[in-house]
Amino acid sequence: MDHMGHDMHSMGEVAGLPMAERDDDRDALRLDRLHVPIGPGLSDWPVGLILRLTLQGDVLQGVEVDHLPVPSGPRLPYWDEPWLLAAQGEEVTRGRAARRRCAAHLDSAGRLLAVAGWDDGAARCRRLRDELLSGASRQTIDGELRRTVQRIGRSRALRWSIAGLGVLPAGRGRAAGVTGPALAADGDAYDRLMMWLGEIERGLAELDEGRLLTSDELTGPRGRLDGPRPPSQALLDVLPELLTGAEFACARIIVASLDPDIEELALAPASGAAHA
Repeated sequence: MDHMGHDMHSMGEVAGLPMAERDDDRDALRLDRLHVPIGPGLSDWPVGLILRLTLQGDVLQGVEVDHLPVPSGPRLPYWDEPWLLAAQGEEVTRGRAARRRCAAHLDSAGRLLAVAGWDDGAARCRRLRDELLSGASRQTIDGELRRTVQRIGRSRALRWSIAGLGVLPAGRGRAAGVTGPALAADGDAYDRLMMWLGEIERGLAELDEGRLLTSDELTGPRGRLDGPRPPSQALLDVLPELLTGAEFACARIIVASLDPDIEELALAPASGAAHA
């Protein structure tokens, strides 16, 4: 009987499902500790990303980052394509790169707004993204895009709902190898959204730019493409720190505010641009 009791006590699952453990939470209360995977097939979620969360109550106490296998091959990561092609010697105009950058940031902003419950703003961002990728001229898209950016930036309700989440000071980001908008934002989820919107507005002026990219212009929408690792790898590396201690309901907002591109992980270390 004692042996049977010991076996039942040590079982980790029932009917194939993990059992909750008990542990102290941040208030020294004994709460169930649950292990919950999220991803990779959620809507408005980075394709292929998997997070394995340890929850006590509604607070994240531990985070492991994983992802589906990234196919290797000649296909370049879509959002980084103009810069990587230029690195391989192809003639790429700055206007083409600016168009792709603006579209990438609209795609990221749309995902963050959707997760935050701002469906109208998300739909506007996605429609503008598609128009840019379809070749809409600056004259055609300028007015609506600026109105959309200004409307998002003026929303106090949106700022209230995401400000203070996933704070990433520039010093910590730099130490972790983060580059691009997430580093420049030097702040929280709202700061990163504003950084995307600012880059979109600045990029509008370059949509018709015919000059060619040069070999030292290797910064894609998420950061430097000629560093020791892809920009999105650094974003994934800081996720556990930013998520630990956050409430479960805030996790998707923090992830969306970084918006790592799993496709980038196929880039070779040391110089993704040179070896893509």
